[in-house]
Formats: sequence, C-alpha cells, structure tokens
Amino acid sequence: MKLTKAEEQLMEVIWDQGQPFLKDIIDSYPEPKPATTTIATLLKRMQNKGFVAYNLMGNSRQYYALVKKADYFSTHVKGLINNFFGNSAMQFASFFTTETDLTQDELESLKKIIDQQIERKKL
Repeated sequence: MKLTKAEEQLMEVIWDQGQPFLKDIIDSYPEPKPATTTIATLLKRMQNKGFVAYNLMGNSRQYYALVKKADYFSTHVKGLINNFFGNSAMQFASFFTTETDLTQDELESLKKIIDQQIERKKL
C-alpha cells in the first residue's frame, strides 16, 4: 500500500523521532504548522493502512511505525525498477550511473558496495 506525500512526510517524522506524541509531531513541522485535526486525520488514515499504531499514555497517544523506513522505500524502488526499467535492475543501474552527476568519489564508493555484494554472493 502506498502513502500520499503528506503521509510520507508524517512517516518521516515518526521514523526520525521513534515514538512521538501528537504534540511532538506538530512541533516538528515548520510554520505555518498544520492543524491538529489535520495531523490526527492523517494518523488515522495511516493507522488504517497499517503503517502506524499507538500506545495510550494517559490521555495521550504515543505513535510508532509498524513499517520500517528501509522496507517502505525498498518496495517503491522495486516498483520503480519494474515500471520504468522492465524489471531490470541492470537497466536501472546503468541509467542511474550514466544519467546522474555522480562524482568520481561517489562512483568509487558505489563500486566498493558492488564489489562487497559480489563477494557476499560467492559465499
């Protein structure tokens, strides 16, 4: 299931803060801050989608993520590869390395990551 842009922004806050209360979430937004009811509505929708849950602490709710950030974005990257690159990670990697302005250092770092993955596959 996919989140809207507003829900993704809210999930970023929850992922970053761990287990924030509603007040903490609202405080993390720049001015003009969204209405409390807006954030509460987004949280309810995200709860229904299975992305967040909460613990009651007195009268306050302490929210936490049910989906890890890496898992969420991994799913979307796989969808991107499937939809735009014919499900070919090789085509995606080729596009990524040729069409972005990676520096030599960034390319070297990427090469190290690839070399490490090659070594892992050999084991």
